[in-house]
Amino acid sequence: MSKLALREVTCRFGAFTAVDRATLALARGEFVSLLGPSGCGKTTTLRMIAGFLDPTEGTIELDGRAISAPGHSLPPEKRGMSMIFQSYAIWPNMTVAENVGFGLEVRRLPRLEIRDKVDRILDVVRMRHLRDRYPAELSGGQQQRVALARAIVVQPDVLLLDEPLSNLDANLREEMRYEIRRLHDEFHITTVYVTHDQAEAMVTSDRIAVMNAGRIEQVDEPRALYARPRTRFVAGFIGRTNFLEAEVRGDDVTFDGFAIPRARFADGAALGGRLTFSLRPQSVHLHRQPPPASDRAALLPGRVVQRAYLGEHWDYAVRPKDGALLLRVTARPHEVFEVDESVWLELDARQMAPIAD
Repeated sequence: MSKLALREVTCRFGAFTAVDRATLALARGEFVSLLGPSGCGKTTTLRMIAGFLDPTEGTIELDGRAISAPGHSLPPEKRGMSMIFQSYAIWPNMTVAENVGFGLEVRRLPRLEIRDKVDRILDVVRMRHLRDRYPAELSGGQQQRVALARAIVVQPDVLLLDEPLSNLDANLREEMRYEIRRLHDEFHITTVYVTHDQAEAMVTSDRIAVMNAGRIEQVDEPRALYARPRTRFVAGFIGRTNFLEAEVRGDDVTFDGFAIPRARFADGAALGGRLTFSLRPQSVHLHRQPPPASDRAALLPGRVVQRAYLGEHWDYAVRPKDGALLLRVTARPHEVFEVDESVWLELDARQMAPIAD
C-alpha cells in the first residue's frame, strides 16, 4: 500500500484548470519532488495534499484512507503533516528552542520530554549552540534549519515543502539541498517537495514528477528522467538538449544530412515512422581526427560555429558538414577548439532518446 496517493486529482478555479487529473503514489519514506515552471500547478497540488484546498475531482489517500475528495476533506490539522513555506514562518518573538518546540507544546507533551526532543533535533540540524537566539539574530540558512527542525521534531506522517530555498542566495541554496537530503536519509519521512529548480530536485529526490500546464508529464528517478525523457517538454526542462528530427527508412534512421543504422539504437527494433530524438550536449564528443570506428557511434564531419568557456566546461555550437543542424556540445576544459575549426562529431546512438512531441 502506498503511503500517499493522488488519484485523478483535478483542481479548477472557475473555467481555469490548475491541476488536471494528477495521479501519483509515494511509498513510505520516499522523497518525491514536484518540478515545473511557475503556474504549472505544483503548489496547488501541494496545497490539496495539505488540506488547504479541496480537489474538484479525484481523491487523495493517506495510508489507504481518503483524506481529500470533492465536498469532503479532512482538516489540515488532523492529517499528521508538517509543511514548510518559502517564508519559513518562524515566530520572531520566540527563541530557536521555543520555535522548534512549539508543535510539541501544542501536543501537550511533558516539559522535560519537549526539551529532550528539541535538543536532539537541534543537534541533528547543527543548531544547538544557537538554541537561545531569536530569528532576527540568525542568517537565512539558520532560519531554514529552524523551520526544518520544527517540522521534523513532531515526527509527521508526511513532510511538505513549498520552494523552501527560494529566498536563499545561490551558494547557501546549494548547501541546503544536501542538508535536506541528509535529514531525509536520517528520518525517512515521506516527503513532497515543490520546486522550479531542476538541480534541487535532482539532488534531493528519490523520484521527480515533472509538471506542465497542470499535468504530470513524467515521474521517474532523476537519472532515468534525464537520460530517457518521454516528452519534448521534459527533455527541454531537465537540463539542456538537442532536438533531432528523424525518419525510419528501412534499416536506417535518417536525420538532416546523415543516417545511423537502426540496430545501433537502444530499442531500435521498436522505432518507426517520423520521430524526434533528445541528445544531451555531453553525449556528443569532438575530435580533430576521426576516432576508430565503433559499432555504436556515428561520425560526422563538422565545423565549430560558436564557443563559450564556462570554467567547468566548454559550450560549443557545431554545424555538421551536410544539412542545417546546429548541435550544442559540452566539452571538458582542456578540449579546446577554435571557431571555424573543422572537427569530427561522435554521436552515441544509445544515448539518443526518442520522445513524444
